[in-house]
Amino acid sequence: MTETEYQHPLMAAYWKQLDTRFPKVEEVFEDVMAEALSVLTREGLDAYLEAGRVIGKLGRGEEPMLAFLEEWPSAAKAVGESALPAVMALIQRMQKSPNGRAIAPFLQTLAPVARRLQTQEQLQLYLDITLDFMERTTGSIHGHHTTFPSPGLPEFLAQAPNLLSQLSLAGLKNWVEYGIRNYGTHPERQKDFFSLQSADSRAVLQRERHGTLLADVEHKLDLYLRGLWQDGDHLVPYSTAFDEIRKPIPYYDKLGIRLPDVYDDFTPPVGCIPCTKSGAHSAPYEGESQRIPGIDRYRAVLAHIVGHRRWSEAQIADNWSPFQRMAVEFFEDCRIETLLIREYPGLRRLFLALHPKPLEGACDPETTSCLRHRMAMLSRALLETAGAQSAPYDASESSRRVRFAHRPDHSSHGYADPALREFVERFHEVMAQGESSTSEIAALALSYVAKTRRQSDQLAKIHFADTVVDYRDDNRQLWKFIESGDEEEAFDEKRKIEPGEEIQGLPPRHYPEWDYSSQTYRPDWASVYAALHPSGNPADIDRLLAKHSALAKQLKKMLDLLKPQDKVRIRYQEEGSELDLDVAIRSLIDFKGGATPDPRINMSHKTSGRDIAVLLLLDLSESLNEKAAGSDQTILELSQEAVSLLAWAIEKLGDSFAIAGFHSNTRHDVRYLHIKGYGEHFNDDVKARLAAMEAGYSTRMGAAMRHAAHYLGARPADKKLMLILTDGMPSDVDVHDERLLIEDARQAVKELDQQGIFPYCINLDPKADEYVGDIFGRQYTVIDRIERLPERLPQLFMALTK
Repeated sequence: MTETEYQHPLMAAYWKQLDTRFPKVEEVFEDVMAEALSVLTREGLDAYLEAGRVIGKLGRGEEPMLAFLEEWPSAAKAVGESALPAVMALIQRMQKSPNGRAIAPFLQTLAPVARRLQTQEQLQLYLDITLDFMERTTGSIHGHHTTFPSPGLPEFLAQAPNLLSQLSLAGLKNWVEYGIRNYGTHPERQKDFFSLQSADSRAVLQRERHGTLLADVEHKLDLYLRGLWQDGDHLVPYSTAFDEIRKPIPYYDKLGIRLPDVYDDFTPPVGCIPCTKSGAHSAPYEGESQRIPGIDRYRAVLAHIVGHRRWSEAQIADNWSPFQRMAVEFFEDCRIETLLIREYPGLRRLFLALHPKPLEGACDPETTSCLRHRMAMLSRALLETAGAQSAPYDASESSRRVRFAHRPDHSSHGYADPALREFVERFHEVMAQGESSTSEIAALALSYVAKTRRQSDQLAKIHFADTVVDYRDDNRQLWKFIESGDEEEAFDEKRKIEPGEEIQGLPPRHYPEWDYSSQTYRPDWASVYAALHPSGNPADIDRLLAKHSALAKQLKKMLDLLKPQDKVRIRYQEEGSELDLDVAIRSLIDFKGGATPDPRINMSHKTSGRDIAVLLLLDLSESLNEKAAGSDQTILELSQEAVSLLAWAIEKLGDSFAIAGFHSNTRHDVRYLHIKGYGEHFNDDVKARLAAMEAGYSTRMGAAMRHAAHYLGARPADKKLMLILTDGMPSDVDVHDERLLIEDARQAVKELDQQGIFPYCINLDPKADEYVGDIFGRQYTVIDRIERLPERLPQLFMALTK
């Protein structure tokens, strides 16, 4: 491709920077750059092209380079472009080992893995697992040199998105560890295990599937935040499996709310579940196990964080000791939870079920620092007494002050410590005046530390048992320092596209592809590029319609029968838009005659219309250039005539319809060409595109159907019909198993059914009965006499939409 062929002024420079001559890369380069320019910064774009150049020089062919160019922009959008050096480091390690063939599957699944993990830290843990796997399963001939590639690594990388959709990173690590430990020296069994073919593999996978994954409930939690708390922020997962010394704690910052990637169901210890006066456990956590679902643990964390965002104010921490800061954090957490319980009283049960209940004499102050223990007991006591002492508001007072009606019921928490009871009362006296403030509660916390301080609080041995409240965040937002330092992070987002760098065209959409051998999806396998079809001469279509004028007259008679009536009368209505004179007179006669009149003397009208949305998907593969049997015309020319007549007929009916064509040149380059949109009439613009129809390349039908469903599924219609006009079975030049794309198309048909879309195939292949039923079931018609297509296609449509 020469520099003059590029429409964008900088594209030639980008192509030169990539420094490759792979033809397939050249064909999709401008399209992948459109997505890269919309996502990456200037520095990120340079790193992207340099990484692509390096991958292209590895001697592994065009596949790794194509996969990287397509996958990295969306991966960078999910985890940040700064993750690229770590990705390239792993690729270099693979290249220097016998595992170079694993680079392609690694890059092919990189984007869905990144979208699942969402953070650079999570992705780094995944890369560490992969590297450890590679090093431990790569074989050697004499024990000194790695000479045999890892048998299971490509299989593991191909299954990674599927695995991460079911497991946390901790579960993935355990599953991989089991496979390496048991099948590290058995190549074939190792392949079966990591491709999920063996029963042992699936059993271990099921064992590691526990808890609630954040990725699975993220949408519900987002609705929870917005619906109940009028708050919304990006939920960012972190893994708790790899930090053995200090476990991460939930927190929030300018990038979003950080939460564990998985929460197991929680069973409170005996004594931690709130009880009624009769001693029975209170709802909603009733039953023998008293388990709290993982999603409720997420809700508790989010409620607590929302409370801080709403009511907490940062305090200057420079002159406070760590002990004082810890006390302030405990008191402020209790203030926030008291205010949350005022707004939603049911939260009290959830908080109490998750909050530990320390035993009063569990810490020995002679040998152990008991400050955390005392604070945890106080926190529990404040929460136990929060429900009765926090309400009600006095609506008659303009300041919405709260009356402190009576002293706290200390029997609810059972602690006898006098200082604890005193500060429980003082806390509720403060909260009885309203919302209080962080500074007011901080003063109370400092008083508590001063009154209860002991010499043993300085001891290195600290009592931690039953003091960790894991639904609370780390309170980093509660503090500010007079002396600002490098520890403060700036999150100013860089510009993505420099002025003058905008590119016309849409970035590719990536769709999964069904692998029938493993019964799993290959994520983001096919890249679909959508564009407006080039235009030709609209007069050519007018001549085709004139050629079939006799057929058009026949169709018009059929269309008149299908056309909806604008108004349909609905009689016998008690309330309506107008009086039904016949029924009214009959009711009057009944009334005069002493009989009970019929009160349904009105009538109304409704519009009787066809609520149908149609999408006609045309196979524009190379085989359409062949001459049709028994005709001097090519299949493409006959298809053009048939589609023109069908478009004319649907326009007369007034149905909502669109037309698109597709062809493919490997999974990296599936082209979807818009010929008519739903918002367009069958005018000269549409006719011009229809006149320019050309055939070429192959038929990757499943990807095209999924992309077409993206548009058809969004239409507000009672019936959604997708007509697929093709002349052969699904195929592509990079697929050697002919069943693969047939099974993928079959799976795509199932997906359309689930979306409420009715797919119907019109096949022009005389041998179609051998395969089309496997894809579409009974939803197809084979037209043996292709020369009759212009007549048969409109008739089929009208039969399907009666």
